[in-house]
Amino acid sequence: MRILAIEDEERIAASLRRGLTAVGYTVDVAHDGVTGLHLAREHRYAAVLLDLMLPGLSGYQVCARLRAEGNDVPVLMLTAKNGEYDEAEGLDTGADDYLAKPFSYVVLEARLRALVRRGGARTPALLEAGDLWLDPARRSCGRGSEQIALTPKEFAVLHCLLGRLDEVVPVVDILDEVWSADFTGDPNIVHVYISAVRRKIDAPFGRETIETVRGAGYRVSGRA
Repeated sequence: MRILAIEDEERIAASLRRGLTAVGYTVDVAHDGVTGLHLAREHRYAAVLLDLMLPGLSGYQVCARLRAEGNDVPVLMLTAKNGEYDEAEGLDTGADDYLAKPFSYVVLEARLRALVRRGGARTPALLEAGDLWLDPARRSCGRGSEQIALTPKEFAVLHCLLGRLDEVVPVVDILDEVWSADFTGDPNIVHVYISAVRRKIDAPFGRETIETVRGAGYRVSGRA
């Protein structure tokens, strides 16, 4: 699941990326409001963590512009300000939640999970293909009543494919959603993870859920 963190303090931004990546999120980082707004417009994020005090455009301005454009991505404002008027202004500009610094990562993760669940109008709560299911909010996967253990990256790859059921998803799109926007490694990493996912969701069950479309990408059929 891909998150955008717009935070001008490099130490906090690095901490957010490290902490959230460790629990399975893909995290893009922007250090100013202009760059953050551009990324939020260009990519589909599960949520945006938005600092209030940013160079270029403030968090208030970024949020207000996204909402004015009809972008309903869940927004969690992170700020050193904790007065009730600051919180009210943040919510009035369209933010979904507000968390004052310093904050607990346990609380931050819980707030993110809640935002993703409340964003259900944008993404189904449960992604399914036949008896294969994936629950993004609970980060669980299975076939029927049998749970399947996936690593965070395996989960993210499958989430990307199930989120675009019956579509051919190009490798570049998988890289864009599962790895960060600044990924410069070997794109063959996608093939490696597709193989790993197949070994877990297909091989033990005698299925072939993920189809390779040569020269185009991968597809999961809704009848899998």
